[in-house]
Amino acid sequence: MTSPPSADDTPVIAVRGVAKHYGAVRAVDGVDLDVHRGELFGLIGHNGAGKSTLFKMMLGLVAASAGEIRLQGASVAGAQFRSVRRRIGYLPENVVLYDNLSGLETLRFIARLKGAPQQECAAVLDRVGLGAAGARPVREYSKGMRQRLGFAQALLGRPQVLFLDEPTTGLDPEATRSFYATLRELRADGVTMIVTSHVLAELQERVNRLAVMASGRVQALGTLQELRERTLLPLHLDVVASEAGAADVRAALEPLPLAERHWDGPRLRARCPRDAKMAVLAALAARGSQVLDFKVHEPSLEDVFFGCAA
Repeated sequence: MTSPPSADDTPVIAVRGVAKHYGAVRAVDGVDLDVHRGELFGLIGHNGAGKSTLFKMMLGLVAASAGEIRLQGASVAGAQFRSVRRRIGYLPENVVLYDNLSGLETLRFIARLKGAPQQECAAVLDRVGLGAAGARPVREYSKGMRQRLGFAQALLGRPQVLFLDEPTTGLDPEATRSFYATLRELRADGVTMIVTSHVLAELQERVNRLAVMASGRVQALGTLQELRERTLLPLHLDVVASEAGAADVRAALEPLPLAERHWDGPRLRARCPRDAKMAVLAALAARGSQVLDFKVHEPSLEDVFFGCAA
């Protein structure tokens, strides 16, 4: 899921020159950002990079020191934002729930606060896999179940914009897969989502675009492939030669600018500069049956993150 929306789409979320200062501390320092309808947008960064502060400002929970944020055309600091807020869902990093209420009672309580229909509650519980546990008190819920209940409350009222802060904390692999399947369904319905996560492998093939934050600023912005190309990170190359042809394959690759070459018998692992990829592939193709297998791996999102946030 890497294709960005068309450039002429009116952004659902528009952030312009936004800053938040706490005395001398610049938690967010001049951020510009657009997020479009139906986009799953990733926001990543080290602890203290400014992600959570930016989230809170976009939600209208914290006032910006400078700049402007607009959601669905309404300024978060204006009177119109009150009605827009009803179409927003938010899953905080640390979900706090009432232990003595059941899961279904929790959703009914939150539905009243949000002005959402009560009849949605049971269906939303089913959607996050808690239908069978709806009558149980929350104090009996595991950490993963609490996280899913937090996701359920964010879905109440059929929000058009979702903010998800570390949403898979405590989820097992099956629940994580189900969570992202739900996000795909929501995206198909035009819901706009911003997600933060320290589990970068989860985001790698799932977000349309992402922003890398460090020291309160957006250091890089784009699709994963755009960031790979912009940071000029090398590719990872794996080659398996035949026993008889290993020497010839090695000689064919010797003049090429491969780094960190490691031969283990007929197997080679190396790093390949992006602009040398076609020359390497041509050299391998020329060796014919002497090459049994080769793989070219793009840098991971983790590689890109450390390349951008360094």
